[in-house]
Amino acid sequence: MWTLMVGPRLMSDWPYLTSSLITDIHGDHLDLKTLAGLSVGKALMVVPKAVAEKLPLEYKAQVRILSNSQRLDTLGIGVSAIAMHNLPDAADAPHTKGRGNGYVLNLGGKNVYLSGDTEDTAEMRALKGIDVAFVCMNLPYTMDVNQAAQGVLAFKPGIVYLYHYRGQNGLGDVVAFKKTVNAANKKIDVRLRNWHLAAK
Repeated sequence: MWTLMVGPRLMSDWPYLTSSLITDIHGDHLDLKTLAGLSVGKALMVVPKAVAEKLPLEYKAQVRILSNSQRLDTLGIGVSAIAMHNLPDAADAPHTKGRGNGYVLNLGGKNVYLSGDTEDTAEMRALKGIDVAFVCMNLPYTMDVNQAAQGVLAFKPGIVYLYHYRGQNGLGDVVAFKKTVNAANKKIDVRLRNWHLAAK
């Protein structure tokens, strides 16, 4: 779940208008307890249909459903829904095609891609003009190092962050991802961050 804060920059002008993007129905994407703890007010919630069906009635007026390949322009932001899914397409896959969304946001003339949970799909490879990409890499649910690197090399974002790289066997090898990408294309700025706090 991503929450965008849109509005004046001065703290005295709070509360901001907010828009929340939810990618999928799984608990690490749609957590109703976390959602209830946020001050969403009348915030716009951009979600796929499968997520909308799981949201409590209190949020229904705030929901805008986007299916894969649809676009919404709101609050000065363009939001495009990108298919996120496993390969090969199968009914028993953790992420089936058409259920969830990745998103491309157009903010101030910049394009930001949020992959959601996906593999190295044709939809991801076909992206154009991405300035910043947030890409998943966690086995066995999404991509391994090579899949993630080859996907990124195909659509050539200016900057890429791995942001969802903890799988069943611990953290993915983010250093190997960076080496693989930059060995083939030094122009892609791979920025590694510690998004996953150590378990206590």
